[in-house]
Amino acid sequence: MDVGHDRRQSFASQPGGRAGNARWPARAQRLLEASCHLCMEGLQEPLRRCLSEFEKQLFALAERAHHGGEQQNCFASRQRVLQGRTAFVQRFMERLGSAFDEIGNVGTAPTAAATGVNPRQTLALIDPAEQEVSMTLEQLGARGEVRHSSALYELGHRLAVLIGAPPLESQVLPLGPHALAQACSEAGTELELPLKHQLLLLQHFDQWVIQALAPLYDTINTHLQGDGILPQLRSIPIPRHLGKRARPVAGRAEAASEPATGSASTVPGTAAVGGPGAPIEVLESLRDLLARQRASQSGLGGQPAGRAASEQELQSALGALQQHLAQVTDQAGRELRSAARLREELLAQLNFGKPGDAPRTQLSDEQGDKVELVARLFEQLGQQLQQGSNAHQLLGDLQLPVLRMAVTDRGFFEQREHPARRLLDTVTAAANDWLDGSDDESNRPLATKLEQLVARASREPPSAGLYTTLLADIEHHLALLTRKAQAAERRHVEAAQGRERLDQARHRAGELMAERFAQSPPRGLLRALLDRAWSDVLALTLLRHGEESEAFRAQLAITDQLLGRLPTGDRLQLQVEVESGLQQIGMHAEEAVQVAQRLLGAGKPDPVAELPSATDLALRLKQHQRLGEQQAGHEPVAAPASAVVPAAAAADPREQRIEQHLRELPFGSWFEFVDPHTGQIARRKLAWYSPMSGRCLLVSRRGQRGEEISLAQLAHEIASGRACEVPAQPESLLDRAWRNLTGSLRQPVATRRPPAPTELPRR
Repeated sequence: MDVGHDRRQSFASQPGGRAGNARWPARAQRLLEASCHLCMEGLQEPLRRCLSEFEKQLFALAERAHHGGEQQNCFASRQRVLQGRTAFVQRFMERLGSAFDEIGNVGTAPTAAATGVNPRQTLALIDPAEQEVSMTLEQLGARGEVRHSSALYELGHRLAVLIGAPPLESQVLPLGPHALAQACSEAGTELELPLKHQLLLLQHFDQWVIQALAPLYDTINTHLQGDGILPQLRSIPIPRHLGKRARPVAGRAEAASEPATGSASTVPGTAAVGGPGAPIEVLESLRDLLARQRASQSGLGGQPAGRAASEQELQSALGALQQHLAQVTDQAGRELRSAARLREELLAQLNFGKPGDAPRTQLSDEQGDKVELVARLFEQLGQQLQQGSNAHQLLGDLQLPVLRMAVTDRGFFEQREHPARRLLDTVTAAANDWLDGSDDESNRPLATKLEQLVARASREPPSAGLYTTLLADIEHHLALLTRKAQAAERRHVEAAQGRERLDQARHRAGELMAERFAQSPPRGLLRALLDRAWSDVLALTLLRHGEESEAFRAQLAITDQLLGRLPTGDRLQLQVEVESGLQQIGMHAEEAVQVAQRLLGAGKPDPVAELPSATDLALRLKQHQRLGEQQAGHEPVAAPASAVVPAAAAADPREQRIEQHLRELPFGSWFEFVDPHTGQIARRKLAWYSPMSGRCLLVSRRGQRGEEISLAQLAHEIASGRACEVPAQPESLLDRAWRNLTGSLRQPVATRRPPAPTELPRR
């Protein structure tokens, strides 16, 4: 046995006791082992990226968790992923090697009759979790086969030639999407994730591994082809019915739009497909919808005769238009960027300087559709933004650079993870969420960074590499801002929780003190000491050690001795303990000594004669700052403009229902507060609230403390219309814009209301 043999090259222990190196001819065995080796090498980096992104997603879910238990589950799953990622990759590779070992064993599984198992004795209900995972695996495999149908067709035939079998496809193809998804699921069982996180892992596997399989399949096909395995084999393309349309003709537009209807309501990049082997053509689906809408508007149509612009001419025209827009006013710029005017301006730039009788340069059908679709996308995206934010200006400046990329690379429409789409989504969300339109000093670094990024995108030629670089730059900057905001928020939450615990301890100390005052009411200096200082000593001891601790019982015994409820054994020792307790709550040592000596008089007679009077000391105690008062008096930063609500206002039944709803909300819920005087909107996050006292803490996006009010006051603000809850959005700004775009394309022209270029409604 070769103990040091690389596992990725191993084909030992075949079913039926056949050794892998003796099962196939030498050449077939060598090529199978090489294919397995190439597959495992090519999957190392996608798997690493998949697990890294999955771990980041779990952390983000924990930050947005609705409840403490859900947050703990996310953190626990993240910890399992961090600890078990090496074992996951190893188990995945083992399962992939087993799939290659079992190649060609189709139909050899033992039947129930052969194993002597009675089917009636094996009936069982299907576990819903297993069924959901199984359905997800089936969907991942099906989508992967659609994405890579051509490469899988060739690969299945070439591997089949090696083993002398019919063409391999679906689950029997060892490196097909079905087999890889199954290997991911089996490797994920070692992580012991809950069902929700198992499905999330499979989604990331689909995104970062299955979607990235094309180069790997091409490499393996090229290797087998170079070794003489079906060198002339080519996949047979499936004819597309979408190509039979004629957009300008009304009678044919209806038929042309039918294939696209199934994907019209989906986000581009995740559109539904017509069937097995059909390519995903999101752009063509959108163009069909656009043609149908134009045909319903006018049965004539068609563009003037002329030569279609080349790619270089179109890029030059877009660059010239970009420079022109930089010189006009904001209102004129918004109008020129609209879907109604952008095409006209481009045509004007294409034909600028030509004689009147010269042939006109026109946009091709595809170029014109891309221009209009991008313009409409930006209109829909603008409707998702908040009023008064900096995002509108940045969005307008980014439109033409993105359009230059979209007309060059149709992957902008087809690929959800296209760098230009991700950059557009990231920049828009950052400006909308982090910048509030003010000139606050904290906004300037991010605003400057976004402006520099947009300026570079406008200045340099469009390319995927450029947008990838810009995306990495802004994501790094946003990650730093997010970490700072999370750290600031944690500090404020911990401070609020500390004040809450202190208030509870002071309340409990007050109860214990009131019980003793009812039986032995003190007077004068003793009353001032116990009311203003010693109750804080009890609260601090209770907070540090707990009510059942020896330290707290000792402080209660000192209280009883001062009240005369217990006999005083050693007055000097009692005086020392009183002095020590007062110094723990911040009283100066000299003042603590004076109070203790005036009360107990255990010191020498001469110093006692020089002590301040009991009245003077009582006044000092009343003026002494109580424990925690310096925190309670902290002025809130950027507090929403809202008045303090009287306690009687909580009797309103509507406010009571709102307050009950607020108590069920998770930490991290967002609210908008409207200043009744200026109309300015401030967005705040519910970072923490106390189920006992109802006190809640609101923070800004940067983690700055907004205002600490009660849930009853927040309910009153909502009932009065000065505040509202912002519902959580499962989709990003760009995804919602894509969905609205496809929805608007399906509407009749008469009912569709395009937004005015000067008015962008708030989300």
